[in-house]
Amino acid sequence: MKQTIEQRIEALRSLMRRERLAAFIFPSTDAHQSEYVADHWKGREWISGFNGSAGMAVVTLTGAALWTDSRYFLAAEEQLRGTEFQLMKLKMEGTPTIAEWIGSQLFGTPSGAALSSLHSPLSTEVGIDGMVCSASEVETLIKELRLQGGITLRTNLDPLRTIWKDRPPIPQNPIEVQPLEFAGEDVGSKLARIRRALREKHADGMLMSALDDIAWTLNLRGTDVHCTPVFVGYLLISTTKATLFTDPAKVTPEVGAYLQANGIGTDDYANVGKGLRDYFEQNILMDPNETSYVLMKAAVREVLRETSPVPAMKILKNEAEIAGYRRAMERDGVAMVRFLRWLEENKQQTEISIDRKLTALRAEQPLYRDLSFDTIAGYGVHGAIVHYEATPQTDIPLQPKGLLLLDSGAQYQDGTTDITRTIAMGPLTDAERHVYTLVLKGHIALARAVFPEGTAGTQLDVLARQYMWREGLNYLHGTGHGVGSYLSVHEGPHQFRMEWKPQPLVAGMTITCEPGIYLPGRFGVRIENTLLIVPHSETEFGRYVQLEPLTLCPIDKRPIDQAMLTDDERRYLNDYHQLVFNRLSPLLQPDEQAWLRDACSPL
Repeated sequence: MKQTIEQRIEALRSLMRRERLAAFIFPSTDAHQSEYVADHWKGREWISGFNGSAGMAVVTLTGAALWTDSRYFLAAEEQLRGTEFQLMKLKMEGTPTIAEWIGSQLFGTPSGAALSSLHSPLSTEVGIDGMVCSASEVETLIKELRLQGGITLRTNLDPLRTIWKDRPPIPQNPIEVQPLEFAGEDVGSKLARIRRALREKHADGMLMSALDDIAWTLNLRGTDVHCTPVFVGYLLISTTKATLFTDPAKVTPEVGAYLQANGIGTDDYANVGKGLRDYFEQNILMDPNETSYVLMKAAVREVLRETSPVPAMKILKNEAEIAGYRRAMERDGVAMVRFLRWLEENKQQTEISIDRKLTALRAEQPLYRDLSFDTIAGYGVHGAIVHYEATPQTDIPLQPKGLLLLDSGAQYQDGTTDITRTIAMGPLTDAERHVYTLVLKGHIALARAVFPEGTAGTQLDVLARQYMWREGLNYLHGTGHGVGSYLSVHEGPHQFRMEWKPQPLVAGMTITCEPGIYLPGRFGVRIENTLLIVPHSETEFGRYVQLEPLTLCPIDKRPIDQAMLTDDERRYLNDYHQLVFNRLSPLLQPDEQAWLRDACSPL
């Protein structure tokens, strides 16, 4: 029988009493600090019932709380309802930190009695699985907890091993080779570049933990993580050797021969700690933001706590990857056009039924492998829930009025897509049209930007928000993120967002542009394209770059209040729609071409 949240919490508390722990912390990550994780590591979801991609749960002997960001406020409120968990809204005034909340639970009124069941003396030790939390995060927690009355942190316990009775195993799915025609650079070249970058940091080698970095480096892909084509493993690189630590069951004869041909050794996934102990170089680079606390402590050589050089390489797309994006976006655009035309003719649908239809249309396209994330189809009030995912319990029918927010994407073997369109289902209110046009103006303002190469995304973020800010409106998520090449749909470190992100933007990067406005209980609007940073010009003041739209799909013109648009904005939208028509129409049937011609007609 499946345990309830209450039963899970009680099982945890029984273990905490035995281990003399005052609290236990569950992060969202896995042993590789991934954003999206295999089911085996979804401990925070299991203990709390909250399934968003970001958040941290804490359970004490008398209370429970969950921290998450603005994307999930409404969803978390719904999913936590009826449980002990109190929602803690990150970056909102009055929200305590995890350490502060634990301190109040242990020492605040009436928490003086909170630990009475532990017997005297009262425990002030808190637990966290140091294998699924990065070294930097654990070290920060240690410092913050110490300030709360000397609370200490234990990192060598995974309670889920005993209390999660039907815990899924670590995936054993086979690894696949990503062909060079799509990767654009062979493994030998990538390893040589990585070793040069390590030498510049005076490092003899490195432990690579991030799954997408490993997949990119080795030109391998997998199916271990939902919607993200990666496989579970570690890569240990020295001056002369490279060893992949992964489950041997995952290494097919083809992949084994491929690795051997490229001089890559293999070892069992569980032996990564032994690999660190046997590492023979003088020092090793370990990124404290990517490496688990346990593995950081397992190293016997000098550890250089430096940023991994791989993400900065991975985000710069080569010619083969860029060509792959363009092909993938065309096929994705065909699926989107067919879906939008179908939706106009089949309006008696629900959020789940349109999700299924769009997925089926994408699956018909060559080189389709999976979705790049679970589709967000939010009609009406659900559109105001930033990362809403319909369930049989929340699924609602579409009506011939109002707005549908549809955020979706796919994994094709030659590229990853991410697109949001907000669609008029029928007559709209003046408020819906006004908000839609504000979002469109922000999207166009950022998409039209020309800026010096090396500008940070934070310096440009205001372009997307300026019009809504003038009316006291805003959104709390980022405006844009990198997109992987048949890899993670969220790829960094470059971003458009209000918070300071120093990564410079240069030609060859992909990035989304997705401003939005969300009015709880009413509706939401978001418009998103994936863009490629390309050269613009070179002057005595340096090189300038601009943003080329990769996404190919009409932006719904029906909700636009054209009186709010400038001539330049109207011209940009018309030019974009002409590009969409020119690229997609040769791939469509005559009746589909006619629909697209109307959808792309100039304002």
